[in-house]
Amino acid sequence: MWGRLLWGFLYNKYFRFWLKWVLRLLTGKCELQRVLGGAAAGARRTLSVEHSLESSKNKVLRNAVYIEEAEVEKYVRDVMKEKRIEQRDTGFKANLHISLLQISGYKKLYWNVENLRKVPYDSENEEHEEQLIELWNLLMPHENLKARISKQWCDIGFQGDDPKTDFRGMGLLGLVNLLYFSKHYTHEARQILSRSNHPKLGYSYAIVGINLTEMAYSLLKNGALKSHLYNMVAGLPQMEHFHQFYCYLVYEFDKFWFEEEPESIMHFNQYREKFHEKVKGLLLDCNVILTLQN
Repeated sequence: MWGRLLWGFLYNKYFRFWLKWVLRLLTGKCELQRVLGGAAAGARRTLSVEHSLESSKNKVLRNAVYIEEAEVEKYVRDVMKEKRIEQRDTGFKANLHISLLQISGYKKLYWNVENLRKVPYDSENEEHEEQLIELWNLLMPHENLKARISKQWCDIGFQGDDPKTDFRGMGLLGLVNLLYFSKHYTHEARQILSRSNHPKLGYSYAIVGINLTEMAYSLLKNGALKSHLYNMVAGLPQMEHFHQFYCYLVYEFDKFWFEEEPESIMHFNQYREKFHEKVKGLLLDCNVILTLQN
């Protein structure tokens, strides 16, 4: 571990500069030109662009990874000017534009998700209440909810009589994710809910769903979702794409849980972490796309 850290430090501090210099002499192209001209669209290219910009000694290039969508076009011109690349090089310009959109879009998506997570569930908010009731109706179409505060909520995997207490950690994001999966994959959601009631391998569907929201959120926050999103979206990642990834987690976790056959729900944290490690491993692949359709 220490050897890798030392090598990383020496490479970035000393060797990288000379390697770039030699390659520029040999190819006649700067690092960005080599990256944008030599790699196909997707995560491998955008991650390389991001690393090149972050590691640059040029302030204009370093700042390019912190811009907003509205600034992308300007920064494309600025980067080309700083690197003395002809503005008529349309291939470089178009590819850099896409990469900067993806980089700025990822950061914007994180803040949108974070802001939704910070919204507490409010039982006095009519919109929040409507979403909660819609979730019940989608999952339990043949059973009427007898009261807003009811033990019936346990039937879809909440812990007590009032689901609002279960949303504390992930706020409204937890409800929005559960509802998205139920609306867009209704058959799968009902099927998984039914499986979650297994007499031996059962688990609390809604609680696990909120737990998987936390997993998706943490992967987004630490940058682990970059490869997936850069491959999936040739431009700005949207909230829709985050919800789609959540749906993948719910579907795959259910399969994983039944394949592993835990002794009891008391071992949930152990198997949750094992599943988390499995997903993180998949996300290390620069070609990865994790969607429910796949």
